[in-house]
Order: sequence, then C-alpha cells, then structure tokens
Amino acid sequence: MLREVLGSELRRVRSAQGRTLRDVSSSAAVSLGYLSEVERGEKEASSELLLSICGALHVRLSDLLLTVADRVSELETPPIAHAA
Repeated sequence: MLREVLGSELRRVRSAQGRTLRDVSSSAAVSLGYLSEVERGEKEASSELLLSICGALHVRLSDLLLTVADRVSELETPPIAHAA
C-alpha cells in the first residue's frame, strides 16, 4: 500500500505542475522507466532517490511524506482489539 500511495502522490504532484515523466526523470537523474515504475507503485524508491525526485519537483521530502502518511492513515483498517 505504501508504494502505491507514494507513487500516486508523486504522479499527482508532477501532473499538477504540468510536467512530463521525461522532464522529471532528467532533472532527478533517474531513468524514465524507473520513475514510471515508482509512480505506478511497482518499485520501492530509496530515500536518496525520493530526495532526488522531490528536488526535481521542487517539493520537500518531509512534505511529501506527511501527505503520504495522511493518505495511508485514511486507508488503514483499524487495529483489531484483542480480548484481555
């Protein structure tokens, strides 16, 4: 779930800026195919890669992660209470 939410948010930010995958991948020094896989939630991005992508998108990594955390929280099912 985390990969998918993270990728979706990266795609949303990129699209909101009217930028192409090619433009962002070039700015972030990441292959176009790999960035595409990250956006689709198919690849797990390292913290270094995320930092590079965020730099190319001119967003703070911490802001991206806060947004992703909020979305994950909305999707999570409540924990199951165990009988004492």
